[in-house]
Amino acid sequence: MSISIKLPDGSAKSFDRSVTCLEVAESISSGLARNAVCAEINGVMCDMSAKIEKDVDFKVFTLKNEEGLAVLRHSTAHLMAQAISRIWKNAKFAIGPSIKNGFYYDIDFEGATVSPEDLDKIEAEMNRIVKEDLPIERQEMPRTEAIEYFKKHGDFYKVEILSELDAETVSLYRQGDYVDLCRGPHISSTGKLKVFKLTSIAGAYWRGDTKNKMLTRIYGTAFEKKSELDEYITRLEEAKRRDHRKLGKELDLFDILEEGPGFPFFFPKGMVLRNELENFWRQEHIKAGYEEVKTPMILNQDLWHRSGHWDHYKDNMYVVKIDDEDYAIKPMNCPGGMLAFKRKPHSYRDLPERMAELGLVHRHELSGALHGLMRVRCFTQDDAHIFMTPEQIESEIEGVVRLIDSFYSVFGFKYKLELSTRPEDSMGTDEQWETATNALVRALKTLKKDYEVNEGDGAFYGPKIDFHLEDSIGRTWQCGTIQLDFQMPERFDLTYVGQDGEKHRPVMIHRVVFGSIERFIAILTEHYAGAFPLWLAPEQVKIIPISENQIEYARSVCDKLILEGIRASVDDRNEKMGYRIREAQLQKIPYMLVLGEKEREAGAVAVRNRKHGDMGVMSFKEFALKVKKEIADKSSDM
Repeated sequence: MSISIKLPDGSAKSFDRSVTCLEVAESISSGLARNAVCAEINGVMCDMSAKIEKDVDFKVFTLKNEEGLAVLRHSTAHLMAQAISRIWKNAKFAIGPSIKNGFYYDIDFEGATVSPEDLDKIEAEMNRIVKEDLPIERQEMPRTEAIEYFKKHGDFYKVEILSELDAETVSLYRQGDYVDLCRGPHISSTGKLKVFKLTSIAGAYWRGDTKNKMLTRIYGTAFEKKSELDEYITRLEEAKRRDHRKLGKELDLFDILEEGPGFPFFFPKGMVLRNELENFWRQEHIKAGYEEVKTPMILNQDLWHRSGHWDHYKDNMYVVKIDDEDYAIKPMNCPGGMLAFKRKPHSYRDLPERMAELGLVHRHELSGALHGLMRVRCFTQDDAHIFMTPEQIESEIEGVVRLIDSFYSVFGFKYKLELSTRPEDSMGTDEQWETATNALVRALKTLKKDYEVNEGDGAFYGPKIDFHLEDSIGRTWQCGTIQLDFQMPERFDLTYVGQDGEKHRPVMIHRVVFGSIERFIAILTEHYAGAFPLWLAPEQVKIIPISENQIEYARSVCDKLILEGIRASVDDRNEKMGYRIREAQLQKIPYMLVLGEKEREAGAVAVRNRKHGDMGVMSFKEFALKVKKEIADKSSDM
């Protein structure tokens, strides 16, 4: 008997008997075996104890790999579940996957109340189980036997999962007195799960369905080293400090009220911020050759059948009856854009035609998915639809990438690109999808842009390029997107007259820069921790007279600043100057002008900057010119 095991570098290991993954790792190096977490045999993840009995392709993963870290975290989810099962004897367990940066487990506590204060108690029990160093062992059994096993123990969530599986054999994992249904793989023993933290508690409907029972979801994370965990906890605390929901209230920008879950309110200061973003958007789009349109919020149901949204998106749409006819509130702007293009004949000379729209859309999101401005039920998409000839595809895609790049550079965002390819529920021919995907690839190569491929995650009508922004604390957000579409022009019978005098079908690009104005404001709020750059700041200058003698002068300075297009106000409350300065700092106002008798007599201003502190005394003209230049330059050094 001879077994050949091919390694990632192309070399191979030969064995004259069946071997475990751990034995293969030991044959490579003792260090690798010591640090190995899991392995991959012919593309399938497995435990280090798994046996190899034939020729295979083989990889080993340690905690330096994402795959190994995911296994560590999933094993820690089981550790948490075992600890909970010891404290709450009647708890029933649903699912407990690893996720980005951690793990969670959905648990039915059978009427018991569990609060964030209980997390320390659970962690203490988890640490006791770690010290017990229990082996984590895989066991395979017929699915029917597994159903009976979990029925006996009253684990009806596991029974429901098993009942829907199309498999004769399933795997269970045992660690001491705890057994869980799981595909694996797992760490070899609980003694290796030493660095973890439970972070929060939330509610989650079983299988995301509001008709099902609300379970308790406990989140946590795990790392190889304590220093990595400490760094992550620090980042979490910083993220809490920057939470846009908290800052939105403190700075009186926006809020979500009980009377409208998922429907945001913008207050006067928030509207200043929003309008500045929209004004910037309009200016840049005019420069780039776009024309702005506005399409209706409600259109009849036939339109949504024609566009394909009814078949692919109806569960997220709000529908209404008007004059006994069925209508839908638009979840997307695209169909309205089709009708706007179709309103008149087009020649090839008219193309490309770039139509932009700040369109309010509504989508029915589940209540559990709502999250401040990040996930809402109504939002404004900064859409654009570009209609073009097939020959113009690449140049138009390049133009959109350059435009989006210019926007993000203003805010100091770095980004990564992701190319998403054809999904399973797609419309159109193989040839159309190949043409569209190749066009996106060629454009990215021409621009010398690096990108990753996300297989099968394109829109149902075409492939797309997504922009993933990185904020000031290293988090990523998907915002801009470029989608190439051969399907909508077909469905709406859009045409243009070509050079040959015949009718042809245009190709179309859907694209957004901000994505959602609301979500982008949330991202900016957290990116800047509420300290917006001068050009975006709802209030740019706060004027603070030291005593009553300077109030009139302060108001005249304020009036002159407003005439210069600078957003300013006077704080002449009967409070100490230090208190008023601190208040302006807490409101994150970029500039404060402190006016005493010397400043009044000289017609000058004493300038304080929220970041750099005291900047000395300037003439009014000097200060106004400085501020206007920073606004015009969209400087972010604040």
